[in-house]
Amino acid sequence: MRGFAHIDTWIFDLDNTLYPASCRLFDQIDVRIGAFVSRLLDIDPAEARRIQKAYFYEYGTTLRGLMSEHQVAPQDFLDYVHDIDHSPVSANQLLDEALHALPGRKLIFTNGTVIHAQKVLARIGVTHHFGDIFDIVHSDYIPKPAIGPYRKFIAETGIEPGRSAMFEDIARNLEVPHELGMTTVLVTSPDNKDAQYLNALHGGAGEKHVDHVTDDLAAFLTQLAADRN
Repeated sequence: MRGFAHIDTWIFDLDNTLYPASCRLFDQIDVRIGAFVSRLLDIDPAEARRIQKAYFYEYGTTLRGLMSEHQVAPQDFLDYVHDIDHSPVSANQLLDEALHALPGRKLIFTNGTVIHAQKVLARIGVTHHFGDIFDIVHSDYIPKPAIGPYRKFIAETGIEPGRSAMFEDIARNLEVPHELGMTTVLVTSPDNKDAQYLNALHGGAGEKHVDHVTDDLAAFLTQLAADRN
């Protein structure tokens, strides 16, 4: 199991990782994805949800499935599904303090968009900690867990994987980072149903590519910072 003594770059997924799934922010996106699929394919909501989840599980995002199977224009999809109320995300002073106490760069690597990430970071109160946001547009709409986005992320940000830690809510998205040399942390929540399903399907916390597991990101980072001082 890899530790953190050598880490000087901290990479975070956004949705249901940097904020708690219990705030149900992503539920809004989930509903709008279903509505988009229903309208696009002219099908009832139940069938739309079946297709939505099938594409998510197979392709990494529903968007990638829609692009592959139905030639959907990605920006139309992204604009629609991220048109949500971000107010359920609360300020997190403990997370702000923990990020401040950790030396090194902090980056966002998300299958969402830069604009969505900026709104979330502003709500949490941690925007000033993050130098770069690498989103689904930067990755040419190819989502994690495919290896291509990770390689492009490394090339564009100039990080050294062996000195980096990555935090994610979906275990399969940590497999490539671990292979590349990163220390990996799985952030869990009983309110994160999609992640629970995928993590159960692919081994989750028990997999060798998951170095650490936490259900409280702020507390975990606070302890890390204390251990390094």
